[in-house]
Amino acid sequence: MTPIRLLLVDDQPLVRQGLRAVFAPLEDIDVVAEASNGAEALERVAQTAPDVVLMDLNMPRMDGLEATRRICADAGATAGATTEDPAPGPGPGPGPGPKIVMLTMYDRDENVFDALRAGASGFLTKDASPAQLAGAVREVVAGGALLSSSVTRRLIQEFVRRPALPSASHELRSLTGRELDVFRLLVQGYGNVDIAKKLHLGESTIKSHVQHLYRKLGVRDRVQIVIYAYENGLI
Repeated sequence: MTPIRLLLVDDQPLVRQGLRAVFAPLEDIDVVAEASNGAEALERVAQTAPDVVLMDLNMPRMDGLEATRRICADAGATAGATTEDPAPGPGPGPGPGPKIVMLTMYDRDENVFDALRAGASGFLTKDASPAQLAGAVREVVAGGALLSSSVTRRLIQEFVRRPALPSASHELRSLTGRELDVFRLLVQGYGNVDIAKKLHLGESTIKSHVQHLYRKLGVRDRVQIVIYAYENGLI
């Protein structure tokens, strides 16, 4: 199995050293580069094509939020330039860009919401264990998303407080009946295996439908699908 290519981004050298030490013994994760701020992260992404970026949120020169916006925007622009459907299976949503897992000192950081909207696939605090860090990297590459329970609760509460918006009928009209079935189950939090059982389809078929949903709705992963549903008054 090809190792997951990981980029570490943090303005503190000791933090980067500690993170590298976490991943060094793991055969399935390879740290391909480091960056000390968001501007450097953009350069390293272009140079090394990582699968995952472990991104600090608060940094000088360019913070992790702005870097996430730009990385995901670049990936979306690349996706729009191709007419071919993405291959089913693990990997990024629209475009070839990396998945981004945000790191911050506090789970109360309000920028977390903006980072998720910008395209981040996960969020962890810096007191996460080595097992949690490695698990987050593997999870987002497999097409999942990772949020701490407190962030998930606050994310839902924020959207519930907002007035309902008209549903995004244009994008939804582009979905097939089966893709709508998969969409509804994804929003409810079901994984590919459970969706396959409920719809009596193969798991590879569900993966294909999920990738088509990502492309048609302009999202990158499951957490983005939930955000899409909330922001468009579908939940």
